[in-house]
Amino acid sequence: MKILFLDQSGKPGGAELCLIDIAKPYQNNCLVGLFADGSFKDLLEKNQIPVEVLTNQKIQVKKESSLTQGLASITQLAPLITKVVKIARNYDLIYANTQKALVVGAIASFLSGRPLVFHLHDILSPEHFSQTNRRIAVTLANRAKLVIANSQASKKAFIEAGGKAELVKIVYNGFDPQNYLNQESQIKQLRQKLELDDKFIVGHFSRLAPWKGQHILIEALAKCPPEVVVILVGDALFGEQDYVKQLHQQIDELQLQNRVKFLGFRHDIPQLMAACDLVAHTSTAPEPFGRVIVEAMLSGTPVVAAASGGAIELVQSGINGFLSTPGNPQELTKVINSCIQDKQKTAAIAETARNTASQRFNVANINQQIAQLLQKL
Repeated sequence: MKILFLDQSGKPGGAELCLIDIAKPYQNNCLVGLFADGSFKDLLEKNQIPVEVLTNQKIQVKKESSLTQGLASITQLAPLITKVVKIARNYDLIYANTQKALVVGAIASFLSGRPLVFHLHDILSPEHFSQTNRRIAVTLANRAKLVIANSQASKKAFIEAGGKAELVKIVYNGFDPQNYLNQESQIKQLRQKLELDDKFIVGHFSRLAPWKGQHILIEALAKCPPEVVVILVGDALFGEQDYVKQLHQQIDELQLQNRVKFLGFRHDIPQLMAACDLVAHTSTAPEPFGRVIVEAMLSGTPVVAAASGGAIELVQSGINGFLSTPGNPQELTKVINSCIQDKQKTAAIAETARNTASQRFNVANINQQIAQLLQKL
């Protein structure tokens, strides 16, 4: 089977990291077409996956765009669509991995006669998408032969927005557990390098954005014992620099300057997670999946997650992690303090999480599920 994968991003986000794992088994019979150049292309090449940047022209339409803006982008997309149609005729199917890839892929599918598969990595809700963009996404996705949703939450929102239930199959994101095995000596050295060897480290791993809720964690930190510190791994991406300024201002007002470290983007995520005593997921809006949650589990670090969206499908509170009400710093403080006070129970929960996640989200099993779905087409 020859597959043309399409993705809009030049930077590796959650959907892109997922695509690397999906494309690997087809690396001799696929092409990943990108709508932007960047470090994601380098990652694909590093994994020996054929890749081509199909356009360097920025696609102006955004998640919150109006109908007028959406229609205006169609003419802008015409050269890209023409190129994709030509390439698609050499492949058996088109696999759209993002929303903008869906728009291009759906039109190219119609013109080339190749079946379309859409991988839904988003919750199509008003918090994330304008009504126009939700309508466009659902209308085009309903023309696909298959819609792969990354969680029950994503599937539910898609159907509620008008998506055809019979098209949707749920396949969770896959991970290679071997990538999250770390030596204790290396982790100890990393904690020393961070100058946090004697601290209780709470890690937050995501881009710095209001809905990711870093400010919730900082507010919770203010009520925690002095030995608790926070590391923020990630940075602003999409014009969210004002939020970073707000975080620094909040830290100054709460006098937490010595208890919060901004580490920016890092490539040693598994090691950093293993160096933490707790990983916090604090999104204020529902997440479609929550890669950070599973990565923390595989790293052997306990995780507390905001109880909404895909997170509640991943975490059973008190069994393989902890849940707290989104936007509630008081509950988050209680979880952090309980982890400090009962380290034995917390360690047992983390071990349970590692064992179950290694099986449930193993990339080999996930890829087999996707392969079976694609073969049925």
